[in-house]
Amino acid sequence: MGDYKELNVWKEAIDLVENIYKFIKTFPKEEAYALSDQIRRAVVSIPSNIAEGSNRNTDKEFIQFLYIALGSVSEVETQLIIANRLRYLNNIKNELEHITKIRKMINGLINSIKRKNNA
Repeated sequence: MGDYKELNVWKEAIDLVENIYKFIKTFPKEEAYALSDQIRRAVVSIPSNIAEGSNRNTDKEFIQFLYIALGSVSEVETQLIIANRLRYLNNIKNELEHITKIRKMINGLINSIKRKNNA
């Protein structure tokens, strides 16, 4: 597949990690090892799975890792909504829009790989 660091979706996912880490710093101290830890693990999983999958032997394996990344995207989205409802975060609109963009990019990459293989 080439260098995963050249994939725009990987770059966007790295930006999301950075933004979420900054966002989480505002959580109450009692949340330091609960929800915030789950969010950190899930958000890091997104670019990590894109990177790992891109270096697999087959497109089928890459697609599987992209689906795992999609699962992590939904996990982060859900956890941010929970944090917002618990009033740990106030305005999550930009993060939710960023998550939607990444979800669309991952789906687009999956569809592109599938089209290439069906050609």
